[in-house]
Amino acid sequence: MSAANDPLTKGYEPVTWNFKLLAQNDLGGFGGMGEGMSMQLAKDGRRIIWLAHESAPKNFTAVDVSDPRNPKVIVQTNLPQPHMRSNSLETAGDIMAVAYQTQKKGQQPAGLELFDISVPENPRSIGFFDCSGQHSRGVHQLWFCDGQYVHMASGAPDFTPSNPNDDQCYRCIDVRNPSKPVEAGRWWYPGTRAGDKEPPPPRHPIDKGYRAHNTNVYPQRPDRCYLAYIDGGMFIMDISDKANPKPISHWTNSPPYSGFMHTVVPLFERNLMLVTDESTENNAKDWPKLIWILDNRDETNPVSIATCPMPPVDAYKNRGGRFGAHNIFENTPVPGAWKSDQVVVGTFFNGGLRAYDISNAYQPKEIATFVPPPPKGTPAGSIQLNDVFVDDRQIVYTVDRFSGGLYTLEMDF
Repeated sequence: MSAANDPLTKGYEPVTWNFKLLAQNDLGGFGGMGEGMSMQLAKDGRRIIWLAHESAPKNFTAVDVSDPRNPKVIVQTNLPQPHMRSNSLETAGDIMAVAYQTQKKGQQPAGLELFDISVPENPRSIGFFDCSGQHSRGVHQLWFCDGQYVHMASGAPDFTPSNPNDDQCYRCIDVRNPSKPVEAGRWWYPGTRAGDKEPPPPRHPIDKGYRAHNTNVYPQRPDRCYLAYIDGGMFIMDISDKANPKPISHWTNSPPYSGFMHTVVPLFERNLMLVTDESTENNAKDWPKLIWILDNRDETNPVSIATCPMPPVDAYKNRGGRFGAHNIFENTPVPGAWKSDQVVVGTFFNGGLRAYDISNAYQPKEIATFVPPPPKGTPAGSIQLNDVFVDDRQIVYTVDRFSGGLYTLEMDF
């Protein structure tokens, strides 16, 4: 039965438990959002949340959320070409980094663009780092919090993958002079570059590639990159010498699981790590996709100790679109962001937004759920919540992948 004809798709009951919906904004009818969300505390006192779009025609949107009950779009920009997506962005002070990925290899522009956002209504391009090439689609994801280095998952003009699905590696870009970004270093999974002495890695049944995804670096450990590598699992990287990143440890759940490791978030004071996989197949064909909790007391040997509980897959798999883990709030180290090592907030596509109490890391408990009705115009037939950001007022921002735009919520827990 197709999603369009399934009674569950048309009539599922929305759920709001311990989240209070404050507002929804469809962003002028361009509500298909990616996984780039960042908070700027503007010089005039406003709170601006910057949002990357999932696909053309829009590049990014800025929303004034000083009053989260009345979010106001203050600027929305177009992509340079229709064959691009921005998908990922981060802010550091008054500079924003935006990732550009093309639909096909060899297309342009593909790379990293830097903007001056000191006047949020008038973002001004100040630098571009070209990542285009015969085997490159550009940048899928980036991390930029210290104003000095952009860590990113990217192709490169001089990187030829041994398998076409392995086209993005970890790259570190020095942007201390934002008008002239330069590469500081890179690392790739051994065997994924043509000419490597190591053999290419074995393929997963659902082959999404051995390529970098999230590239998180935190001020508590600026010499570490917490690197998710999709079908390659995750790595803790020593980046004390940025020109020569080195793996400290490697953890994977696949096989027997189905790959696509997405995000790694260290909880430093608790010696824990959160690791998410991403659901990438409709109707939960790649189930299970979960949030994992790892004991990281010994960073050379991370050990899985629990997963966050999920509702029965049969209750969601036929609603339309994807169901399973994707993004979690990453304790992003920017002014105005919330921090917690006791609560995890994550998005699960048609499973909505969910929060977990992990004070007992061995027994995480769900404490809040938000599954809104399908937004107008969605091709999925259901909500597809894609990313989440939490500010230091404990206001939660989440976005829909196709048409729902931005939702603002309060925590009631």
